[in-house]
This record gives sequence, C-alpha cells and structure tokens, in this order.
Amino acid sequence: MIDWTETQLDRQLKENDRVIVFFHTPLCGTCQLAKKMLTVTEALLPDVEIGMCNLNFMPDKAEIYAIESVPCLIMIENNQVKKKIYAFHSIEYLLEELKSFSL
Repeated sequence: MIDWTETQLDRQLKENDRVIVFFHTPLCGTCQLAKKMLTVTEALLPDVEIGMCNLNFMPDKAEIYAIESVPCLIMIENNQVKKKIYAFHSIEYLLEELKSFSL
C-alpha cells in the first residue's frame, strides 16, 4: 500500500475511474491489523492498488465520505462511493470484495 497525502488522493480520484482507499489513524490497533491484512491481500492481487490515508490529516474527507470509524476501506468508482468496509473479517473476505470491485 502506498501512503497518499490529500493532494495525492485528489489526483488519483481525478485520473482514475476506480480508486480504493484505506483510511486509518496511526494509534488505532484495529487499523494496524487491517493494514496487515490488506498488505497480504494486495500482494495476492498484483493489479489492485490500494492507497492509504491518515484520516487525522483529512477531516474533510471523513465528512465527504461519511466515515463513521476507522479502519475504513472505501471503493470509489467515478467519484461515487460504491462500498465501505469497516469490518475486515478475513483475508479471503477482502480478496472477494476487491476482486468483485476490480473486475
């Protein structure tokens, strides 16, 4: 996963039809576990790129995307939120979700 600043996230949203963003905060233990799961998932799906954003530095994005808590994985297509994931059940679950979005 690549750390994105807000400017980089905005650029990704302009340049790509589909964007996957993992919103987290550094002191969140659940976020650290979700990050490890997503790292494995991303390695198994080499065509999928996941951006990682520290929500502490992007409070306006929390409002725009109505993020209720972290960790939060958001799948965006044509600047529309298609899916939000708060519960990172398993790597298998994440694989299926990301595969279905990336097709």
